[in-house]
Amino acid sequence: MAENGTQAEQPQIKMNVLTQFIRDMSFENILAQKGASGEVQPDVKVTVNLDAKKRTQDNQFEVVMKLGVDSGVKGTDEKMFLLELEYVGVFNIEGVPEEQMHPFLLIECPRMLFPFARRIVSDVTRDGGFPPLNLETIDFVALYRNEIARRQAEQQPVS
Repeated sequence: MAENGTQAEQPQIKMNVLTQFIRDMSFENILAQKGASGEVQPDVKVTVNLDAKKRTQDNQFEVVMKLGVDSGVKGTDEKMFLLELEYVGVFNIEGVPEEQMHPFLLIECPRMLFPFARRIVSDVTRDGGFPPLNLETIDFVALYRNEIARRQAEQQPVS
């Protein structure tokens, strides 16, 4: 009987992806414009920015994942290609306590979106004339913790 009581106290978390889409994307093949001399080794840098906001409908949230891929020629400052992707998911979320909503939106929701964004990056780089770029899995928990630590450090008075 006590087991039923504890289940009633903890609300069931429900998350549905209502839609996901590319809000903005650009790909620039700099290497093709300039031409390559000999064989080049890529040096790829990936940046990830996340944002989330409540929508006007009850229990609906919009999560934006911005991926920036900067590929240069290793050992030089020459660029091979630049890719920017702004990928959005609209979620219906119920049962998450208010104090846990921020981390939920910036950890769990991006986990749901990432495989689709990774596929887009892979397809665009391949269609842009390069080998498909398969992004490594992103640790959204570590990303969230680093952002919180960065914000706290910014708020510390400089002595």
